[in-house]
Amino acid sequence: MESVQPMSSPPAVDAPRLPCSAHAKGYDQGCIASSVEPRAVKAFDAEGKRPEVYQADRTFHALLAQLTGGISPVALSLAFTDWAMHLAAAPQRQMDICQEALRTTSQLFESSWGFSSPNQAPWSLIKPQAQDRRFAAPEWERPPFNLLAQAFLLRQRWWHNATTGVRGVAPANEAIVEFAVRQVLDMLAPSNFAATNPEVLQKTFRSGGENFVLGLQNWYHDWMRLLSGGKPQQNQDFVVGKNVAASRGKVVFRNELIELIQYYPATAKVHPEPILIVPAWIMKYYILDLSPHNSLVRFLTEQGFTVFMISWRNPGPGDRDVAFDDYRTLGVEASVEAIGQIVPDRQVHALGYCLGGTLLSIAAATMGRDGDNRLKSISLLAAQTDFTEAGELTLFINESQVAFLEDMMWESGVLDTTQMAGAFQLLRSNDLIWSRITRDYLMGERTPPNDLMAWNADATRLPYRMHSEYLRKLFLDNDLAGGRYVVEGRPIALSDIHTPMFVVGTLRDHVAPWKSIYKIHYQVDADVTYLLTSGGHNTGIVAPPDEKGRSYQVKTKPEDAPYVGPDEWLKAAPRFDGSWWPEWARWLAARSGEPCEPPQMGVGQAGDRNLPDAPGDYVRQ
Repeated sequence: MESVQPMSSPPAVDAPRLPCSAHAKGYDQGCIASSVEPRAVKAFDAEGKRPEVYQADRTFHALLAQLTGGISPVALSLAFTDWAMHLAAAPQRQMDICQEALRTTSQLFESSWGFSSPNQAPWSLIKPQAQDRRFAAPEWERPPFNLLAQAFLLRQRWWHNATTGVRGVAPANEAIVEFAVRQVLDMLAPSNFAATNPEVLQKTFRSGGENFVLGLQNWYHDWMRLLSGGKPQQNQDFVVGKNVAASRGKVVFRNELIELIQYYPATAKVHPEPILIVPAWIMKYYILDLSPHNSLVRFLTEQGFTVFMISWRNPGPGDRDVAFDDYRTLGVEASVEAIGQIVPDRQVHALGYCLGGTLLSIAAATMGRDGDNRLKSISLLAAQTDFTEAGELTLFINESQVAFLEDMMWESGVLDTTQMAGAFQLLRSNDLIWSRITRDYLMGERTPPNDLMAWNADATRLPYRMHSEYLRKLFLDNDLAGGRYVVEGRPIALSDIHTPMFVVGTLRDHVAPWKSIYKIHYQVDADVTYLLTSGGHNTGIVAPPDEKGRSYQVKTKPEDAPYVGPDEWLKAAPRFDGSWWPEWARWLAARSGEPCEPPQMGVGQAGDRNLPDAPGDYVRQ
């Protein structure tokens, strides 16, 4: 990855804010912390206090994490111990499990005798789930491969039943055990081996074994790239600033954490209220400005909106003590201040995606508490404000796992890109790991590169302190939903948000389940328009209007209307075909003023000329 030197050293979190921090009024364009001397690295815990440090223990855990892929072996063993001991104390449940095994084996044995009979249809014992694409090819319906696939699915179902529903097991431990066993079973699926995969065998016979030669070449190239720390091959086909992140714009503000991009208008007149997009800093901002045909930025400018985008700086080891609140002050608050200088006396439509949406909700609650009404509307895309049901991602987040991650990050000062990517890949290991291995190394094929794959490979790092605070305060303690999250010495509450909200969930989201996002209905005192769209965490959000096969449901709950649960909402909300982008654009337009002349680019000061055009410098780090 091309490296760009940071504009400045980040501020120490116990020091007064820099002149261009979010607490200062009247931002200077191009303000950076170049005048601040680097400070010695200090250790802070999640509460901002200096903890007792056992350096040898931290070092040992960091070394251990390299062997376990960042998974805490203690957390895993505790979960299995909980399950095994409760199962050992449940003789009737053991008997039921054994009887199910005998019954399943008998059915499989009987089915194998008549498997070649034309009267026996494929998948007579068990069918793959709709989302399981491993056995979707017609070759899997033929003997003996269909029997192999059914035997695997029956074994997988048996292990699911054996690891769940054991009375007395903590729900979190049960989920960890079921997930871990499923990962092991997925490794042993017949689709992963050449001798038991009919698609691979057919490709081998047709190509004379050339697929294995090509697969070996693919493996060698991937291995060499991994050793050298290079990017995946597909990234070379999508260049930032050329064919991704290519919307015309200019960096109009910069501090030590963000570059604020203002995009050029695409219409003669624009709505007076600008849009501020707060992306997640787990990945680069340009998922919302991919190729021209699927760029949300381009869509919004063509709808007559002035768009601003935050581009986060990729942190390094020297940023270990950057706090979660620094992202609020130097990110959201600083951007709102800068926009206020460019478009004075105008409220802002704020949009937050994923973790950026969680941060925006914290900023909005803080503004609501303090009587700050600069936000015209708030839109949250796949962003959680309650983390009690945060999907399978919570399997990686308990006290033991968080402590293990903290010790791992302590050595480097950041959470490395490979650790974050690995966690997300495990959530969809069939699609992102094993199917890819089969395709690349057994079939000898490569998936044609696309912009979303290139963006997904362009990962970022996370500062030690920020990530620790994020995991502890939001995931472990759920302080935001409980009204215990403290900003500037005082707690905030989401109920202080009275600004109209547009909230988007995606139907197949493994990171932020739509029912978890739906909880915003009883957290805020505001009109909430909730939209549920087809797709996943990324593919559901990147939904250009001309793309076929999309649908969504949408319904508005007025501030004073009674609460309706997610299942009832799903039955009552009308369904529409197509992308959700036009629906959101109409919602924004209805809450915007009459079109007027576009605002100036930046504030017109001489310092603006020293700032680059979009996509800026930080995105290239």
